[in-house]
Amino acid sequence: METLVCTTPGQLDYRQGEKPVPAPGRAIIRIKRIGICGTDLHAFEGTQPFFNYPRILGHELSGELMGADEAPGFSLGEIVTFIPYFNCGTCIACRSGKPNCCAKLEVSGVHIDGGMVEYLSVPSYSLVHGDGLSVDELALVEPLAIGAHGVRRADVKPGEFVLVIGAGPIGLGVMEFARIAGGNVIALDINAGRLAFCQEKLNVPYTINALSPDVMEQLQTITNGDMPTVVIDATGSLKAINNSFQYMAHGALYVLVGLQRGDISVNHPEFHKREATLMSSRNATRADFEHVIASMKQGLISPTTYITHRVAFGDVRDTFASYLDPANGVIKAMVEIP
Repeated sequence: METLVCTTPGQLDYRQGEKPVPAPGRAIIRIKRIGICGTDLHAFEGTQPFFNYPRILGHELSGELMGADEAPGFSLGEIVTFIPYFNCGTCIACRSGKPNCCAKLEVSGVHIDGGMVEYLSVPSYSLVHGDGLSVDELALVEPLAIGAHGVRRADVKPGEFVLVIGAGPIGLGVMEFARIAGGNVIALDINAGRLAFCQEKLNVPYTINALSPDVMEQLQTITNGDMPTVVIDATGSLKAINNSFQYMAHGALYVLVGLQRGDISVNHPEFHKREATLMSSRNATRADFEHVIASMKQGLISPTTYITHRVAFGDVRDTFASYLDPANGVIKAMVEIP
């Protein structure tokens, strides 16, 4: 079968690989859609933590179930997605119901080879029913679950102001599920086009360009002088993360969904006097996947709105670098395999 391998930063190559064979406790999926995400782009750039080369990228996936062992309730030919964070089941995190941050976690397309292939073998326990959704919708469940998990970590309450920093695909998912939770969403980004997308496509009520000289004043006006009680970073930018501590209300909670390599720096007295809470949010759980799928089916979210670019599997190598250029207006590029 054909695979697409990131051999070194900035280099993708098509290679022939072995088609997976049935194995105990494993399922085989014929891949139909692959969403290109920030993790893939950062890996291509060489800026992704937890990463080694060569690596087959891809973990936003959907496809046809071709075979499965130990997968009760699933049928051959069913359209499925899967949870791409494979956990050990025995560590302290797994025993505490947090398999998303397993001490021995292996993420498809990051720690182990991922889904830019024609056929992929995954643990049967990771399978998720398609529940009638399209292959496009199912390939977007995982990135939206990242946002849903971050919002769940923040325990967003109806009526509170939620500042979401970063209007990329993950940030957009955070905004959607903060809205579903009843929050008043404020989008902050340096890209005017993405802020316009937030307003026009997601009906985000408040948007602020982070390059404006009066960001603090705008936030104070929107929040009636209180400042946001929830701040969620989805940029993975060290500068943005460090700068956003100042946007917290007293008693606020700050959730880091984005990931970067450096050390966070915070003014301790400013943080302390707020009795602020700083949290990370890693991956997502099955409950988050189910919440996303239910929200899609109820019409609370329209995921295909995010798809701005489509590319055939055979053309990914030649177009991949272009998705890094903000001028191309990429929100979500979707790889299609017939």
